Amino acid sequence: MTALARVYHWEIAKLLAQKRTYLGIGTAIVVPIIFVVVLVLQSGGPNDVPLGRYIRNTGLAVPFVVLFFMSIWGLPLITALVAGDIVASETHNGTLKTILTRSRERGEVFAAKALATATYTLTLVFAMGLIGLVAGSLAWGFHPLTSLSGTKVAPGHGLVLLLASLAIYSLPLAGVAAFGVMLSTVTRNSAASVVGALMWALLMQLLGVLPGTESIRPYLLGTQFEAWHGLLRTPADWAPITRALWLCALYISIPLIAAYLVFLRRDVAGE
Repeated sequence: MTALARVYHWEIAKLLAQKRTYLGIGTAIVVPIIFVVVLVLQSGGPNDVPLGRYIRNTGLAVPFVVLFFMSIWGLPLITALVAGDIVASETHNGTLKTILTRSRERGEVFAAKALATATYTLTLVFAMGLIGLVAGSLAWGFHPLTSLSGTKVAPGHGLVLLLASLAIYSLPLAGVAAFGVMLSTVTRNSAASVVGALMWALLMQLLGVLPGTESIRPYLLGTQFEAWHGLLRTPADWAPITRALWLCALYISIPLIAAYLVFLRRDVAGE
């Protein structure tokens, strides 16, 4: 096992010992279940959102609809809970000095924290998607999915599209997480980092709906939460997906590089 793998394993163990980790994952699991229960008990539906009108035709539609609602503030919030705390909490508890003065390289420690945050982010998205699929299939069956172009998609193909959509959806969420890690490293304050990361995500959403922002809208982080729509068209529209790939790479790498540079130069002697 390499040194980075050992530090990563330790960071995952620390996440598993924190209540906020289970709060986030638990929320991601409970939301789609509540969503399905509410729809079963009432006759109306979210007909004005992508795939909302087909949600009672197949359980495959449920995860896509839940993704739409959770992208506004739900998933950014529970992502920020961990990302904004990943470095700052150790400063507050006085454990970072011990870690950085031991034999581990600072680069290894930071990389492990970034990888642990990414693992948590992916777990959130895929847990929500898969639980939504199971809950929806129990309620309405596992039937063909009607795409955004109106064509029928076989259940097996629809499952592949769902997994691919969850992966694409994770990219902008990882951008929110990266911003949270940066704030956690720079501010050394968990509350400020969590709130700051959430405000950043909400600002990206707000700019996307303001009049006069049409020229920059395709390049906003919030817009990339809709990139998966391209997979559900016939034929697939790869333009938003390609744009999300390189844009999210920037939204992820720039904050992480900034955080890494701060982390490398950090003076822990007085902590």
